[in-house]
Parts: sequence; structure tokens; C-alpha cells
Amino acid sequence: MFVNTQMRMFVLILYILGRSVFVIGNKKINILYLIADDLRPTLGCYSDPVVKSPNIDQLASMSKVFNNAYAQQAVCAPSRVSFLTSRRPDTTKLYDFNSYWRVHAGNYTTIPQYFKSNGYTTLSVGKVFHPGIASNHTDDYPYSWSVPPYHPPSFKYEKRKVCKDKDGTLHSNLLCAVDVSEMPLGTLPDMENTAEAVRLLKSMADSHTAFFLAVGFYKPHIPFRIPKEYLKLYPIENISMPPDPDVPKKLPDVAYNPWTDIRKREDVQALNVSFPYGPIPKDFQLQIRQHYFASVSYVDAQVGKILHTLDDLGLSKNTIVVFSSDHGQQVKSTVELVDIFPTLSNLAGLRPVRRCPPRSFEIELCTDGSNLASLIRNPEKDVSRESYSFSQYPRPSDSIQENSDLPDLADIRVMGYSIRSLDFRYTLWVGFDPAQCQPNMTDLHAGELYMVAEDPGQDNNIFNELEYGVVLRKLGVRSSWSDSLQHHIMYFSNSLKSKMIL
Repeated sequence: MFVNTQMRMFVLILYILGRSVFVIGNKKINILYLIADDLRPTLGCYSDPVVKSPNIDQLASMSKVFNNAYAQQAVCAPSRVSFLTSRRPDTTKLYDFNSYWRVHAGNYTTIPQYFKSNGYTTLSVGKVFHPGIASNHTDDYPYSWSVPPYHPPSFKYEKRKVCKDKDGTLHSNLLCAVDVSEMPLGTLPDMENTAEAVRLLKSMADSHTAFFLAVGFYKPHIPFRIPKEYLKLYPIENISMPPDPDVPKKLPDVAYNPWTDIRKREDVQALNVSFPYGPIPKDFQLQIRQHYFASVSYVDAQVGKILHTLDDLGLSKNTIVVFSSDHGQQVKSTVELVDIFPTLSNLAGLRPVRRCPPRSFEIELCTDGSNLASLIRNPEKDVSRESYSFSQYPRPSDSIQENSDLPDLADIRVMGYSIRSLDFRYTLWVGFDPAQCQPNMTDLHAGELYMVAEDPGQDNNIFNELEYGVVLRKLGVRSSWSDSLQHHIMYFSNSLKSKMIL
């Protein structure tokens, strides 16, 4: 099984009302922000032929669906801090799980904080911010939220030995379809999240104050502890192998993710898979895919219950709904999760959030993203809009190590910076100083270049095989692109100019 996490496409669906100004009378528009954890674009509305996701698909049918949406770092805590503050990881200085941006980097304003400052009641359910020190052990309360965030009591059992094997023994497994009635507390975290979200919607239905409600689902993130009935939607005999399971031959070692977290699960350990490239047995791969699809359908069911409540209460007529994962009418251009903050505030009729200057550590309110509101209202403008998305991913070494997928800040020695357009993905792996959180763009460790049209699976790395004049011109000399770069991308552009042939 091949897993390359340094740049991923994610789900982004935005349901808006057919109004140019989203204010009804004196009451502001409500916001419902639904976030799934580790959800790929494995949904019917993204043309997946297998997964059953009727509720999200219905939402998508009334919404703007972004087919090329990218996270700025494909790890839970850095990604969530990034898109909730609308700052890139090189600005939040969070690449792991071990610091709080307000102390470590700057006192940046978050999306819910901005809405709260504009008179909204802001509410958090489940995994919105990543828990722990990354959100000050409070989910950034009271800065971001009007009341303390809700966490489901049953989540404390998520990694415990609650997965029943065929012999009745309990384990901490990757594959963990369960009888909910047998679970501690007789429920599961996302079921509790849904119930709390429904309760909050009912409590706000007659309120004179607009609400910003964020609901963070824990699935389909591993382990796949889900109600077993969802497996019935995907009979194992109907599951096929992934279309592209092999490691690309020219992939540099630094780009490979050894999926260490999966290896920690008892059922995976029992397979005795060699590190780092040892293949997972095909029958187990099929079970992983079955359980992942079932987890997506489980989340879809929870989304449906919340959206049905929104309709039943008459709230859908004045509520913007955003559905995204944390770590992608069709809008063709590439967009980023940092774009959500400026776009959402504009659609809600709030004061626009200005773009951050190259160095913005002292600025509390600004955005590294782009306001997509005009693009959403006038999608025909997308035809002439050329855009790029930027992502990064840290590594402790050029060689593959046990901590390659999640290195602590002090262990980061290499940073991968990626530019993604509709045509290509270009990545440079460069030296990184963790003490200064600073890349050395002249210290090139490895590179990747994939031309997406002829290589959609990104299997053929042509970094060392091609003269890159055409790509360089596209990246380096178009002022509209250069003018929009952030400070670390400027370093990236300069490095490209030195490495490519004009």
C-alpha cells in the first residue's frame, strides 16, 4: 500500500443562499461548518463509483463543489490551525502537535473568533481544533467560542481494547466494526456529536442572535470504530484493490510516508509487515478499503441527521453550510483551505479580511488565503483564472524512519514545499532549521515534478529527466502569480529559478 501524504486533495463543499448580500432584516446569516477527519474525495459527488454518501451528495447538488481543494499540511493539528486562522504552517509555526500558536507564533484571530467579535454565538462540537496543547487544552476557548466546546464522553475509549475478535477477546485494532450496544456508554463519539449538534440547533432556532456552529466528526480517521451495520453496505466480495497500489519507482525516500500510526494497531502488527516498504496482504487491504468506505457512509448518516434538523427547524433558508475535510456547478481552479476564512466572512456580509503581508507574525487579523466569494457568485470567471495551491510537509531525515510521518518540531530537518496547479505538481525537499522554523532553499535534498494530464496518479517523477523551461516560465515570470506569493513561497520561487533552465 502506497501512502504519500505531503500534498493531498481534500473535500470542500459550500452551500450558499441565492442572495448577493446575506443579511435578512437585522439578523445576520447563520453558519454551519461541518468538518470530517481524514476524508478523501471518496464521495458520490466527487464521482466515486463505490461509496454511498446520499446526504452529502444531496448537499453538494445544491452547493458549490470544489474539485481541487488542498490542505496546507496533511496532518490534523497543523491543518486545522492553518485553515481556522487562515495562516500557513510557516506562519503558525505548527508542524506537529506540540505548541499553541498564540504563544509560539502570534495571537492570530480564528474564523469563529472573528464571527464572535461580530455578534455571533459561536459553538464547537467534537473535533474542530485538534485537542491538546495545539489548542491550549481548551479548543481555544474563550477566544474562539461563546461557551466551552463539547467533547463526547465516549471518545476516551477510542484507542482502548474494545474491538472484539472472532474468539471474543478485545483488542486495539485498525479494523473495529462494533455492536454499538456493547460499547462503553452504549454509544460512539460521532453519534454523541450529532445529538449535541441537533440539540444546539434546536436551542438556537428561536434566538435573535446568529450562530456559528462548527461540528467536527472523528471519522473516517482511524481506527475504524464504527457501527458494524455499515459494513453491510460494502460486501467484501464487491471490494476491489486500489487502482495504484505500488510505490512509484522514482519517488525519493524523503517523500514516502511509512504509515507508522497504522502499524501500531494490534491487527496490523499481527501481519508482521516489514518496514518501511513491506506490502500489506491483499485480503487485509480489501478489508481496509471496506472499513474506510463504511466509515464514510457512517459520517454521511450523521451529516444527514444534522441537515434534516436544519431543514425541520426552518434554519436552512438563512444558513450557509460548509462541509470540508481537514487534510477538495464544478469550480475548476485550485483552491486552498486557507481560503475558507476570507470567503465565508465575505459571504456572511462581514467586513473583509485583508491579505497578510509577507511577514505577518505581529498582525492578529489577516489572511494568507483568497476570497472566493466573487468566483462562487460568478463561476464563469473561473475560466480565465489561473491559480496555484501551496502545501508543505516536514520530515526528520532523507531516509525513512519510524517518525517520518509525524516528526516533532525539534526533529525536523527537511521540509517539502509543493506547488499544485491543474497541470502539474512540483515539490522541493529542502533543508530546514527547526530552531528558527526556517527553510534553506539553497539546500536541495530531493525534488518531484509530475505532469498531471498524462500522469494523473503522479507515478512518473520527471524532476531529473526534463529541461524545465516551460514550467519555470509558468511559475516564475507571471507577475500575477508572483505577486500573490507568501514569504516562504518567494523563497521557493527563487530556488526554482536557480534549479531550472530558462
